[in-house]
Amino acid sequence: MITQGGKSIYGASVGILMLDARFPRIPGDMGNALTWPFPVLYRIVRDASPDRVVRHRAEGMLDAYIDAARDLVRDGVDGITTNCGFLSLFQKELAEAVPVPVATSSLMQVEMVNCILPAGKRAGVLTISASTLTKDHLLAANVPLDTPIGTTEGGQEFTRVILGNELSLDVGKAREDNVQAALALVADNPDLGAIVLECTNMCPYASDIQQATGLPVFSIVSFIKWFQAGLSPPPY
Repeated sequence: MITQGGKSIYGASVGILMLDARFPRIPGDMGNALTWPFPVLYRIVRDASPDRVVRHRAEGMLDAYIDAARDLVRDGVDGITTNCGFLSLFQKELAEAVPVPVATSSLMQVEMVNCILPAGKRAGVLTISASTLTKDHLLAANVPLDTPIGTTEGGQEFTRVILGNELSLDVGKAREDNVQAALALVADNPDLGAIVLECTNMCPYASDIQQATGLPVFSIVSFIKWFQAGLSPPPY
């Protein structure tokens, strides 16, 4: 058998552009490698802090993200994603800069989820920061502008720790923040048929949110599992 080369690393089809952060990443978090049932390659984008990306639109960071994406492609990945839903702002530019598929944001699932829901139902979004999630972020991911938005802002733990880049996380309190925010979103929007988690750090709580609300919950983990299945279909 003759095989072809051309890559530095094989078997990791997904490359993940990471924030430059230090907060805890528990299993289920996109930045915890144990979350994935397949190998991934990580590349930290230096100076891309949670606050800078979420609250300040990743200003001045586009070139650094493009350089990091190109490095991952050179190393051998077949597709690129990021670990912040707010990076939908860079979807067009990153897709134009590299020769592989790009899926920057969990928000990109909203359009697809709306297509699969029963008549009269729609997806809602749960975000870490509703105050800075703008129509620009939504439009870049093809999210309808009237999509219901819920948030963990004002909670006791989750938003503060992640955006403040703190070293300690009370997982129980973070879980409660996510569940209560989801319940409030559902209570305010009786036509909700599913929830899409914008924040990649919300994934560890997806099961809790689903059980509490009774609705399907879609996260960056569900999105990138789908993405990877297309990049590297299993043989049968």
